[in-house]
Amino acid sequence: MSASLIYRNAAVYGVLMRVLYGRHYRARFRAIAAEVPPGSEVLDLCCGPATLYTRHLRGRGVDYHGLDLNERFVADVINAGGRGEVWDLHADTPLPAVDVVLMQASLYHFLPDPAPILDRMLAAARQRVIIAEPIRNLATSDNRVLAALGKRYTDAGDGARAHRFTEQSLDELFAAHRHRVLEQRLIAGGREKMFVLAA
Repeated sequence: MSASLIYRNAAVYGVLMRVLYGRHYRARFRAIAAEVPPGSEVLDLCCGPATLYTRHLRGRGVDYHGLDLNERFVADVINAGGRGEVWDLHADTPLPAVDVVLMQASLYHFLPDPAPILDRMLAAARQRVIIAEPIRNLATSDNRVLAALGKRYTDAGDGARAHRFTEQSLDELFAAHRHRVLEQRLIAGGREKMFVLAA
């Protein structure tokens, strides 16, 4: 099964994420949702099949807008009652202004230089930016077989992404914005680290 098939099919994508995160799968969404004020305007970058919205934000009166390169995921957002838009975040296009801009487990797609997308998120947010990123990855496992599987099945189909964050490299990125950091903590059983920044 190819990575592009995984990222075209929401059901397959969901099963893979549940396998990767195990019993912490739902906790990762709850942690982010808890940082989103009820009734706020939310821009979710690389939103995937709208799981955060449908399971955790829709019932809280959030005005949700999901951006993704994948047309099928955007259709899932729209079918779920949110606003969705096909958007190439690698293009240097200003993001819509909203209360909260968030990204989950997708910042690595912007390596080796993720600073510009972080700056664009901060410029678009009126209240806060929330980013949760894996720091323990199959793709960087010492086990060659697991690393190969991780690299293959966590690529969004936009090219091989061999690089991933460690906790140290993620901390270094946010060090330039330390005056904005409201909170930073490990979530999803220590697999991800979440940063909440003031706009």
